[in-house]
Amino acid sequence: MPKRERVVRMSVELPLWRALAGYRVLTTLYAIGLCATAYGHFVRPWIAVGYYAVLVVWTLATLPRVANAASCTRGFLAADLAVALAGILLTPLADSHERIVGGGPTLPSIWTAGAVLAFAIKGGWRWAAVASTAVAAANLAERGHPARDTVHNVILVWVASIAIGYVVEVARASERTLARALEIEAATRERERLARDIHDGVLQVLAMVKRRGTALGGEAAELGRLAGEQEVALRTLVSGGLVPVSRVSRDAAAGAVVRAVEVADEDGPAGPVDLRCLLAQYACARVALAEPGAPVPLPPAVAREVAAAVGAALDNVRRHAGQEARAWILVEDEPGEVVVTVRDDGPGIPAGRLAQAEGEGRLGVALSIRGRLRDLGGSAEVVSVPGQGTEVELKVPKGAVRARGKKAEQR
Repeated sequence: MPKRERVVRMSVELPLWRALAGYRVLTTLYAIGLCATAYGHFVRPWIAVGYYAVLVVWTLATLPRVANAASCTRGFLAADLAVALAGILLTPLADSHERIVGGGPTLPSIWTAGAVLAFAIKGGWRWAAVASTAVAAANLAERGHPARDTVHNVILVWVASIAIGYVVEVARASERTLARALEIEAATRERERLARDIHDGVLQVLAMVKRRGTALGGEAAELGRLAGEQEVALRTLVSGGLVPVSRVSRDAAAGAVVRAVEVADEDGPAGPVDLRCLLAQYACARVALAEPGAPVPLPPAVAREVAAAVGAALDNVRRHAGQEARAWILVEDEPGEVVVTVRDDGPGIPAGRLAQAEGEGRLGVALSIRGRLRDLGGSAEVVSVPGQGTEVELKVPKGAVRARGKKAEQR
């Protein structure tokens, strides 16, 4: 089947950058409003007006810079902090000494916090600590002495920025962990799909060569032994497999990247397939098929997987119950699900045998049957009574079938 690589980028920082851009605009308007209400108290109002003109132009011109971490460079952060510090240090020149001593706001007011928060989002808590310390020093120099409200505001900005920076670092680590988990899951699903295909083909042939070679003896026995060794090696490779290292973007602030391989349907957005037609190929003298009178429509990929699971169950009947064993396939189209039952009259499966086989790397039931149904959102149940045969019941919920069909159409 054709494969397609799906790239998923995860970043919790993008909403923070959008919020920061909005914060800068709103706090600019707030600072201008404070200036307008206290304009008559300024001793040199032209300094305040000139600074606010620069602040408005700077804020609007640099909005693209705070859209994401890539555009928020170190040079921009230094210049942005310089604008904030300049406004704080210009306050004593523009405002009266009485208002400054009385706790009046600085020219940039709370706009300064936006510059510190940019450091926190971009570089984490260490960068935030450096920027907030510079702002604290400027505020103390502007006031001239460590007043209570000044110290309170300085500590508030310092603690808040460091806390946000720490949260951003934790979020980045969580993104990388989540990306790793998602990629392991995607790799595991792909490995199981390959294992099912290999089990249905190569492993079955190797197992047959091993049995026939041992039965014939002579040179054929040696061939059977080699086939058995290759079967064990291939089962070990399939059951173990390799999981690729998750991809993380070079700029950690851009988020983690997951590349998952998807298997596209060969039929694309084609119409549903009648499951009865796919199961009819298994009907023979020793396999009876009982089906409803009306079609059982399923998406092509779902129908193929269900039919392959039925084929795997019949292969197990031939291998473990013998060529003379009889089997019955019953198809039921229920209102909420499609149920396919495969039953045989063989000797049954001893208790604990399935778990033992899975531990030995024999994944016929685990992958070729249960794995297929699990990927479809359904289930496979194996019921066996020694001496009374085995019954495999496959269930596919129609809700999961419809969801898979819509996903195939969207592709």
